[in-house]
Amino acid sequence: MTSEHMKKYFENIENSLKQAYETATKAREKGYDPEKKVSILLTKNMAERVVGLISVAAPQVMNAGVPERIRELESQYGMQNWMVAFKLAEEVSNEKFCKFKDKKEAMEVGLRFGLAYITNGVVSSPLEGFVRLELKKRQDGKEYFCLYFGGPIRSAGTTATCIFTAIADYVRKINGYEVYDPTHEEIKRSSTEVQYFHDRITNLQYLPSEKEVEFITSHLPVQIDGDPSEKIDVPNYKNLSRIEANKLRNGFCLVMAEGLSQKLPKFWGKFSKFNKNIGMDHWNFVEEYIKLQKEIKAKGQIKKESPEKITPNYTFIKDLVAGRPILGYPLRTGGFRLRFGRTRASGFSAEAIHPATMCILNNYIAIGTQLRTERPNKSTVLSACDYIEGPIVKLKNGSVLLIENEEQAKALVKDVEEIIFLGDLLINYGDFFVFNHILVPPGYCEEWWALELEKELKDKSEFQGLLNNPIKIKVSIEQAIELSKKYKIPLHPRYTYHWKDIKFQQLLSLLDWLAYAVVKEDKIIFPLKYDIKKDLVDVDPKRVLELLGTPHKLVSNEYVVVEKEWAMALQVSLGFYEKPFDVDHLLKKLDENKSVLENVNKISEIKLRDKSGIFIGSRMGRPEKAKMRKLTGSPHVLFPVGEEGGRLRCFQSSCEAGKINGQFAMFNCSKCNKKTIYPRCENCDSETSAVWYCPSCGELKEKCNKPDHKSVRYTNIELDINHYISKAVEKLHINSLPPLIKGVKGTSNRNHFTENIIKGILRAVHNVFINKDGTARYDMTETPITHFKPKEIGTSIEKLKELGYEKDINGNALVDREQVLELKCQDLILPSCPESLDEGADVVFFRITKFIDDLLVKLYGLKPYYNLKDKTDLPGHLVIGLSPHTAAGIIGRIIGFSKTQGFYAHPLFHSNMRRDCDGDEAGVMLLMDAFLNFSRELLGDHRGATQDEPIVLNSIIIPSEVDDMVFDMDTCWKYPLEFYEACLEYKHPSEVKIETFRSRLKTDAEYEGLGFTHPTTDINFGVRCSSYKTIPTMEEKVFGQMELAEKIRAVDEADVAALIINRHFLRDIKGNLRKFSQQEFRCVKCNEKFRRPPLKGVCTKCGGKIIFTVSEGSVIKYLTPSISLAEKYELPAYLRQDLELTRQRIESMFGKDKERQEGLGRWFG
Repeated sequence: MTSEHMKKYFENIENSLKQAYETATKAREKGYDPEKKVSILLTKNMAERVVGLISVAAPQVMNAGVPERIRELESQYGMQNWMVAFKLAEEVSNEKFCKFKDKKEAMEVGLRFGLAYITNGVVSSPLEGFVRLELKKRQDGKEYFCLYFGGPIRSAGTTATCIFTAIADYVRKINGYEVYDPTHEEIKRSSTEVQYFHDRITNLQYLPSEKEVEFITSHLPVQIDGDPSEKIDVPNYKNLSRIEANKLRNGFCLVMAEGLSQKLPKFWGKFSKFNKNIGMDHWNFVEEYIKLQKEIKAKGQIKKESPEKITPNYTFIKDLVAGRPILGYPLRTGGFRLRFGRTRASGFSAEAIHPATMCILNNYIAIGTQLRTERPNKSTVLSACDYIEGPIVKLKNGSVLLIENEEQAKALVKDVEEIIFLGDLLINYGDFFVFNHILVPPGYCEEWWALELEKELKDKSEFQGLLNNPIKIKVSIEQAIELSKKYKIPLHPRYTYHWKDIKFQQLLSLLDWLAYAVVKEDKIIFPLKYDIKKDLVDVDPKRVLELLGTPHKLVSNEYVVVEKEWAMALQVSLGFYEKPFDVDHLLKKLDENKSVLENVNKISEIKLRDKSGIFIGSRMGRPEKAKMRKLTGSPHVLFPVGEEGGRLRCFQSSCEAGKINGQFAMFNCSKCNKKTIYPRCENCDSETSAVWYCPSCGELKEKCNKPDHKSVRYTNIELDINHYISKAVEKLHINSLPPLIKGVKGTSNRNHFTENIIKGILRAVHNVFINKDGTARYDMTETPITHFKPKEIGTSIEKLKELGYEKDINGNALVDREQVLELKCQDLILPSCPESLDEGADVVFFRITKFIDDLLVKLYGLKPYYNLKDKTDLPGHLVIGLSPHTAAGIIGRIIGFSKTQGFYAHPLFHSNMRRDCDGDEAGVMLLMDAFLNFSRELLGDHRGATQDEPIVLNSIIIPSEVDDMVFDMDTCWKYPLEFYEACLEYKHPSEVKIETFRSRLKTDAEYEGLGFTHPTTDINFGVRCSSYKTIPTMEEKVFGQMELAEKIRAVDEADVAALIINRHFLRDIKGNLRKFSQQEFRCVKCNEKFRRPPLKGVCTKCGGKIIFTVSEGSVIKYLTPSISLAEKYELPAYLRQDLELTRQRIESMFGKDKERQEGLGRWFG
C-alpha cells in the first residue's frame, strides 16, 4: 500500500546501504579485523530480525525457513499476536526447522524465539535476559521446567516477562513435563529475597507483598530462578537443594516483582481470551491472584464516596534531586495548565510548553529537558510551542503581565517577583489513551472556543479562516464580545480570567474595590487606598486581580490600572460593559453556596467557561543531552596497554616502558615464521593463521587434541609495543604520532582480540573516541518530530529536493525555507547546539567521516568513501540508530541539524528502537564506522555484552512491526467538540473517537499525511541549553532551585527545602560517612587499590603516594548548606535534630574545625 514516492525513498536507502555494505565487505575481506566479514546482520522485517538475533545463540536456525513460517503464522493470527510466539516456540522446540544437540536445547531455543518475537526482535533479552532452561526433579522424581533469568531481562518489559512465562509453560505442557511443586522453604525464600533485594540493592518499580509473591510461587507451573548477581546473601532459607544460590539474584527478583506480581492482571486481560483454546486453563489461578491483590491494596482503607474524580499524585516529587527545581505541586493552582494537542515536535510521550516559560524559569528548562510529571505519564521530554499560552508574572514593581513571546521574557526575567501562572503544558490525547488515564478538563482555549462557534454557525464561509486557524488568528476584545452575544457562545479564552481560582470573599472584595474605581471605556483605575468594609479587611483586592491573571500596572504606588482589552474583559465579565457599575445590584445576584465561576456567570453579560481546567504538577528531571559517548579513560582504540599504560592508559607510557604485559590472541605468520597479535602480519602484510594456547601443555600450537586439555585462543605475553607502533607509523607514512593515543587497560572479549593500532592512531589524529564495540557513538535525548521547515535544519532547498522533499504539506512546490514539510520516517535531524558545552553532531560526524576515509585508504588500501568538503555535506548520508538495552539497529538518514540538543526523529523511528520520548536517550553511529569497526569478537565475555549493540540491522521501517505504543498517537489536525465535552465528564479516552496511527496501518497513509493540532514558528525557539548544565557548582544549582521555589506560586519552598535535605543531602552525607569508614586506598601513580594502607606508607607496587578513595570533603560538603536551609525555612524540629546528630557524628570522626566550618559559608542565610 506504499505510495510511489515512498517506494523511491526506500529504494534510495536500500541502494546507499548496499553500496556501503559492499565497500565494507571489500575492506573486511583484507583480514585486518577479527572477522573477515561485516559483523552486522542485515534484515528487512521483524521475522528476519528475530531469526538474526537468535542465530547468535543458535547459528543453525539461519536459512532454516523460520522467517517464512513466522509470516505464515502472522497471516493466520495477525501481526504481533501472542499466538504467533506460542506456536513459534512450539515448532522450534519440536525441531521442525533444524536439529539441536538434544531436546533441552531445542526447547531452550524455542523459548528464546518466543521471547524474541514478543519483544519485536529488538532487545537482547532473548540472549542475555533469559539465561537458560534447566530440567529439575520434582519431589516425586519427575522433571519440571526451571527458567533462569539475568538482569538484562529488564529490557524485555514487565508485561513481556509474564507472556514469556506462559510460553515456557506451554512448551513444558506440550512436551510432557510436569508442573513445578514448590516446597514451603522455596515459597518463603521467594518472598524473603524480593523484600531483601528491594531493601539492600535497589528500589523495585513495584514491591509486592509477601502474600502476592508466595501465591505466585505456589501456583506457577514453572520455577523462576536466576544466577547469583550480588555479593549479599539472602537472610534466610539458604542451602536449598533446588535453589543453588545463597546470594541475591537480580533476574529472579525483577521477573517475580516487576514482571509477574505487577503485570499479571494486565497480562490476564488479554491471555484469558484464548488460554483455554490452547489447553492453558490451569492459568485461571491468575483470577484468584487479582482478587488477592485487590484485597491487599484495599486493606485498612475506608472507602468514601468522593466528588473528586482525580486526586493529587505526589510520586514525581518523591525522588527529588538537589539542583533540579520543582515547578508545581500536584493539582496546585498556578502550575502548568493542561491543554490538549500535538505540535510538529511533540506527542508520543513528549509535551510542549511556551518558550517564554522556559526563559522565565531562569533557563533551567530547555528543549529536550526531561520533566517528571504528575499525569498522564511519569515523565516527558519538552519541546517549545509559541502558539499556546505563556506565563503570567508579577514584577518587582507590582505590575502583572502576560508574557507572550521569548524576547519579552528575556527582557523581564530579572524583574520577576512571582510566577503566578506557568502557562500551558500541551499534551496529546494519545498519551492519555496509552497510559490508561481518564480524560480531565483542560483550561478553556482558542481551539475549543472555535469549535463552539462553528457549532452555532449556519453559514461558516464568513469565519472560515478563523475556524481553520483559531490559534494563529487573533480575535480582538470587541470581536469576541460581539461573537459571544450574537451566537450565545462563551467569551473568547484570551479574555477570560481564572474565576474558578478565587474564593467568594475575594470576589466580594473585588466588587467592593470596583465601587471606588474610575471606570472608563478602555481603562479601570483602582485606588490603592480606600474605605474597606470591615468584613473584607483581611482580603487584598489587588491580590485578587493577580490570582485572576488580570494584567495590570501599579502607577506611582497609588493606583492600580487595568487597560485596554483587559479592562474591557473585566467589565463584560462583571456585567458593567454596556451599563454602569452598580455594586448593590450585583451583590443581590450572588449566592455564597455556589462557586465563584457560577456566581460570575450570574452577573456577566456573556457566558464564561473555566479558564483554569486542571493544573499538572511537575519537576525537572534529567537535563537534555547531546554529546559523543566516551568510555572511562576516553580510549581511541580497543588495544590493551596494561599497567605500563599508566594512569592515562596511553601508548606513550607503554612505549617508554618498551613492553606491555597482557593477554593477547596469537597468530602465526608462515611467511615470516613469527608469532603476531594480528590476523594479518604487520611485517609482510600476509594473512596469518590462528594459534592456540594449551594451559596444560604450556605451549602455543595448533589446537591441542589431548584428552581433557582445553586450548584457548589467548595467552599472557610480554609484547614489544615499540615494534607494533613503528610498523603502524611505517604503514601510515607519517613522521610523528599524535601527542596522546589512549588504549584500554585490558580486553574483555572471550579470545582477547584487539583492534589494529593503526585505527587508534587515526582516531587520535581526528579526535574520535570509541565505545566498547569499536564504534564511535553520539548520544542524544530522544525527541519526536513529524514535520519541519528547511530554515530549522540548516539544509538548502536544493539539497532537500535532492533528498526527495519536493512538496510541502499543502502540495505546493518547495521554494521557500518557511514551508512546512512532512518528515520521512527514517530521516533524522541531529543536534548542533551553539550554546552547548559539547560539540554538535555535525562537527563530530564530519571528523568521523575523515577518520573513515583515512582508514579505508591507509589501512585497507581502498578509495575513500565519503569525500566530504565540510559538515554541510553530511545530509543524505546514512547512520544507525540504537537505543540502550537493544540489539537491533535501524538505518536512518541525516537531513539536517537543529540548534537544539534533541534527537529529532519520526515517532516510527523511535518506536522501532522500542522507545517513546519520555526523556531517555539513544545513540547514533555512522554506517560505515559500524560496518568497518564493529565486531562481535570484540564484545565482552559477560552477561549484557550484546545490549546496546547492532547485532542485527533493520533497513526499512515497517509500521505494523514497530512497538505498538505508537499506534495510539493521534494524527488528526484538530480534536472534535465531543472530545472536550468528554473531558468535562471525565470519560475514558476509549469512549471518544479520535484518529490515531492505528487506523493508518497497512494503508497508503501509514507513512505520510500525519496531522498536528498546534503550529510552531520554529523548533529552535526557546532555551536550548539548560542552566543546570552551565551552573558550575551544586551550591549555585540549589540556590537557583530555591529561588524558583520562592517565585512559583504553585510551589511550597519550605517543603522543597525539606525534600532536598531528606531525599538528597542527608542520604549523601550518611552514605559517604559510612563509605569513609569502609573505604579502600589507592596509589596516585599506578592506581593500585589497597584494603588497608601498607605499613611503609607508599605503594608496594611502584612506590607511589597512597591516598583516600573517599575524601573528608565528600562527606561534609552538604552539611552546612543543609543546616542553613533548615534554619532559613524553619523546617520541623525532627529534621533539624537529625542534622544536628549527623553533625556531631562528623565532628567525632574528623574533629571540630571552627575556621574550616565557617569558611564553607552559609548558602541560604
